[in-house]
Amino acid sequence: MTIQDTTSPSSARALDVMPLPGAGRVLAVTARPGQEAADLGGLLFAFRRAGASLSLLCLTRGENAAGQGGNTRLQAARPWEVQMAASILGIRQVSVACFRDGGLHHYRTDDVAERIKQAAAECSADVILVVAPETGDIADAAASRAAIAAALQAGMPVVARTRAGVAGSWPLDLGIDAGTARAIQRAAAAAHASQAEALPALIDQLDELGPLESVRWLVSPARVPVQRDTSPLGL
Repeated sequence: MTIQDTTSPSSARALDVMPLPGAGRVLAVTARPGQEAADLGGLLFAFRRAGASLSLLCLTRGENAAGQGGNTRLQAARPWEVQMAASILGIRQVSVACFRDGGLHHYRTDDVAERIKQAAAECSADVILVVAPETGDIADAAASRAAIAAALQAGMPVVARTRAGVAGSWPLDLGIDAGTARAIQRAAAAAHASQAEALPALIDQLDELGPLESVRWLVSPARVPVQRDTSPLGL
């Protein structure tokens, strides 16, 4: 599968037609449960519409989030909610790691990157999708750093959802399917029942989203080595 760098000047005219990087197998990496729906749902919809197979690695179990029942209950409930949300989003393969929620930034980047490489090898990913560090919190920045490290070692690009206008970003228009994409996002977000108190505000935010998403490369195809590392652990 050839990954297209749609930010190059020669492809600028094609942005209206195919602004999404071409990929056959996408691995989404999130810092915590819920981001697969709230943050990446629109892009996951676009990739799936384009024919890509979707996989998800959630790096923590979400036990540090607000919710009833305390950390122990959340640690058990939220990975199940991720599975439910993923099924709505059309994600075929889901893994939930056990890095400590709220402390992802305390782990060595290489340790988190190794887990991402393992997930990428398991699904034969050819692109990694993350939340851009400038749009999230310290955990999202840690996840992005680890994804970049894993991608450079394994030989694949990393694309990130970001804010409109960020340097190096380009717009993705969901077009006439935007309403469907946002409806799927809302349904997937609602699968996170432990976060019911926060759901109305999140739904309001999703309702305000238009047809556009903004993406940028964290590792562009130009930085990917010609020879990919295809061993399970990059050894």
